Amino acid sequence: MTKTVVCFGPGPMFKGGISNYNTSLAKALDKIPDTKVHIVSWTQQYPAIVPREFVDKSSKADLLEGTQVDVTYLTNYNNPSSWIKTAKLIKSLNADKVIIQWSIAIQGLPVGRIINWLKRHTKTEVVVDLHFVLQKEKSKIDRFFLSIGIGNAHTYLVHSLKTFEELKAFYPKKSFQLVYDGVRSDDQNIQTVVKLYHPIYDLFQPDEAFDIQAFKDEHGLKKNVFLFFGFIRKYKGLHQAIEAFAKMAKDRDDVSLLICGESFWNTLDSSKWSTKLKTALFGTAKKLFLSKSDDERQYQPLALIKSLGIESKCVVFNTFIPNEDVHKYFQASDCVVLYYLTATPSGIESLSYNFNLPILATDVGHFPETIKDGYNGYLAKGEDIGSMADVMEKFISAPLPRENVSEIAKDLSWENYAQAILK
Repeated sequence: MTKTVVCFGPGPMFKGGISNYNTSLAKALDKIPDTKVHIVSWTQQYPAIVPREFVDKSSKADLLEGTQVDVTYLTNYNNPSSWIKTAKLIKSLNADKVIIQWSIAIQGLPVGRIINWLKRHTKTEVVVDLHFVLQKEKSKIDRFFLSIGIGNAHTYLVHSLKTFEELKAFYPKKSFQLVYDGVRSDDQNIQTVVKLYHPIYDLFQPDEAFDIQAFKDEHGLKKNVFLFFGFIRKYKGLHQAIEAFAKMAKDRDDVSLLICGESFWNTLDSSKWSTKLKTALFGTAKKLFLSKSDDERQYQPLALIKSLGIESKCVVFNTFIPNEDVHKYFQASDCVVLYYLTATPSGIESLSYNFNLPILATDVGHFPETIKDGYNGYLAKGEDIGSMADVMEKFISAPLPRENVSEIAKDLSWENYAQAILK
């Protein structure tokens, strides 16, 4: 008997890790016999005043090529009628399960409406895939949006025990059962939480024909390359990585820091009146609901490169990297630097495993769960620049075998993840 599964979240036309994740999940489910998969996607994920471009206008590769996955772009945050249309579409597909990607509290308004409608009008199992419970920057209204967003799901998926503890803390009156095998509780009063992991992205593969040395020569990369990859956000601690690298590289000429990523709040043409209007409105909203210390729109870590005098040792691609070019930067690097301020399971960590790259990370959040210090990476003390610099130096003097990373990655497959969802 064929099972129908809906993956609700950003479709492949969007930038970022959640889009890549939702697409990878759909592809994994599509490979399972007797499973029909639909992606039901946002058309606009956030309030219209958010001054940012979310659509991927650079990538040319079709990430769903060769699959039977159908994609429907329907849900507009700013059009409440589209929320019910989304729920009705899922019902019309006779979905056995809908897997909702939860990555930011502000989406609680439409997501909560969709969940509640489905629970009243269908027998579809509502599964919420938690990338975290509350995001790193907690505004005054995040807790409200979370309270109306995902509390009524049948099942939750978590990628770390830390996320499970956050879920219990936010909903202290609810009964949760933590399982590792995917089998749901039969008790209607208990919500099952399936502890899984962040699978390894299979969207990006090494290119055996890629000339790594030519790429390094072209861009002036030295023998030892440390990689920071992904959107530049304050919680990811790029400023810490730059400061630690400067300290470590002071007396070395064989190291490079490769920074690849788009500044999160610098993606629209600032000269346009529409951008100016959005920026003004968004700024007002930020002041009302977000503490000044958490407003990251003025976060400019790249300025540290010049002030620390390490321009010759840093190579910066301050732009969104098209999907078809991602492999180049990972293949040219020796390790990935994740000196985060706070952390939940990271898409960049998962991506690193796909290229068998060891990880240097701070000992915050879930990292101690997934990074075995001295085996598949090294852990530095959080907010300790000296410790971070020492870890970088240690990686050069005691490099880790990539086979160790490969060994860890074997247990993080999309196939196992998808099978657990279908139980």
